[in-house]
Amino acid sequence: MKVLFCSSEAFPFSKTGGLADMALFLPKSLRQIGHDVRIITPYYSSISKYHKDMKFLGSSNVSLGGLETIVNYYELIFQNIPFVFVQNMHYFERDQLYGYSDDAERFACFSYAILEGLKVFNFYPNILHLNDWQTGMIPFLLDEHYRARNDDYFSIHTLLTIHNLEYQGSFDPFVSRYFNTPFNYTYMHFDRVNYLKAGIERATKINTVSPTYRNEVLTSEYGFTLDGALDRRSNDFIGVLNGIDYEDLDPKTDHYLVANYDLIDYKTGKRKNKEKILHHFDLDVDLKVPLIVYIGRLATQKGINLMTRTLEEVIEYSDARFILMGSGNDSYQDFFKYLSYKYPKKVADYIGFNEEIAHQLYAASDIFMMPSRFEPCGLGQLIAMRYGSLPLVRETGGLKDTVKPYNKFTGEGTGFSFSNYDAFEFKEKLFESINVYTSNQKAWQRMVKEAMKQNNSLDQMALEYEKIYQIILGV
Repeated sequence: MKVLFCSSEAFPFSKTGGLADMALFLPKSLRQIGHDVRIITPYYSSISKYHKDMKFLGSSNVSLGGLETIVNYYELIFQNIPFVFVQNMHYFERDQLYGYSDDAERFACFSYAILEGLKVFNFYPNILHLNDWQTGMIPFLLDEHYRARNDDYFSIHTLLTIHNLEYQGSFDPFVSRYFNTPFNYTYMHFDRVNYLKAGIERATKINTVSPTYRNEVLTSEYGFTLDGALDRRSNDFIGVLNGIDYEDLDPKTDHYLVANYDLIDYKTGKRKNKEKILHHFDLDVDLKVPLIVYIGRLATQKGINLMTRTLEEVIEYSDARFILMGSGNDSYQDFFKYLSYKYPKKVADYIGFNEEIAHQLYAASDIFMMPSRFEPCGLGQLIAMRYGSLPLVRETGGLKDTVKPYNKFTGEGTGFSFSNYDAFEFKEKLFESINVYTSNQKAWQRMVKEAMKQNNSLDQMALEYEKIYQIILGV
């Protein structure tokens, strides 16, 4: 099959979240099982350092309701995957990827550029694989402007993957002028233009990144007002669990670790990494108590407000060590700093993100906190289990699908979980996990082994997407 993977960000060239990782991981895995998959993404200013290795493919004119602009296409082969970068200095070569007043115009341009580019670089895919609101208008534009041009456009199918329904691309109605069509309710939602809603209405199939999240967003609690639109397409709406790159994320070969390990020698490996990271952050070294970490965005979605109401009590009444890494909401950052200032030998913070230290934290930690309010899939808990760190999660979305909760009667499980978005439940589960670590190492080591044996690989994910493609094409 021929697939063009359309993404507003793609690792390692641009990244704000998990979408960038999937934009590399999934095409890479699909190519390994024989599909012709290419990636198209904007040429942001951060990408200019790769320009010398690129090949110019051509240019095209884009019309946005009377505004005319030129886009250029450049190709770069990375890890045997063709990346096509859409260059337009006005729209894309900026300091950040999103958050500008003209984002509607920018990603309307990107959508047109993708459809125009097919004839420029002569690649007409069987499927345009779209991702999130930034490419949500493409099915509508394809229907309204391109299908009638020739058989190559007419036969294209679309799959829209929703990575996070909260972000929808909702704009003032005047942006509808960019679509070069008469007014159409396809893209209107509560009197605003909604890019994601247009994709939901017009894409051949829709999916999101875990089976449980797929069911959750069909409810008013998690649907962010688009539950009705998704419910109308429920027969075309599928949940596919994300995976992680087992080659890149492998404690046996990870060059960031002070000691590599696998299922056979993980106890020794994790102990050495734990000792090293505790020294690095100048925390008291006591290997008999658990190291608990958080790595992620500092946002309400991630359950940080549960931490602000509970962590200090847990720190006071346990000997556990905490290392907290992330950036985002200023008040949450200040909270992390406050804890490390007040408890300098038990708590450390890292405001920001560092790839090397993140790998070391996964390897060194015993417990990985992820008490999200909602979580489409989540990658942190998958990486944690891969490295033998037991996730503590709320039972929502992909967290519920991937973490098997500890059973105190059988000793089975791959982590700990609580059901309600409630600070007391989170606190009790955190105390329980600390207690199991300190008083029942037999059960703990059994869970670590079970967690490390889980198969959340890209290979599995690629096969699931291949099935969707086959359903779409009727093969």
